[in-house]
Amino acid sequence: MDIQEAKKRIMDFMKENMLTVISTVDFDGNKPESAVIAFAQKDNFELIFGTSNKTRKYRNLQKNQNASFVIGWDSEKGTVQYEGVARELSDEESKEYSSILITKNPRSEKFVDKKDQRYFLVKPTWIRILDMTKHPDEIFEINF
Repeated sequence: MDIQEAKKRIMDFMKENMLTVISTVDFDGNKPESAVIAFAQKDNFELIFGTSNKTRKYRNLQKNQNASFVIGWDSEKGTVQYEGVARELSDEESKEYSSILITKNPRSEKFVDKKDQRYFLVKPTWIRILDMTKHPDEIFEINF
């Protein structure tokens, strides 16, 4: 698989999945924490997600912006593993990016007007696709 084909497969896979597991490091820096969240993606592989400013993931990202994600858990299709750096969006940016998230995940709309809701944009540093629809399974990694 060449890089262009890998990018297309990764983007197609991300588009067909609505949920991901996010992992962060707790604010004391000594243990991992994970949660299932809704997400959306931009064409440049950036991820968008929202969370309450009362959650552990929010508090963790305030101290350490590195996060990892696993998208997909169908043993017949494979997964995308994703590492990146998360940046909290300003109120102005949140309006634009929350609409992208809501378009993909309409149930996310119920959180938009909550005072504690915050949005993040994640720039990828590394992505791996495990494509189990191919025989043998194909794995491809991209470093950003």
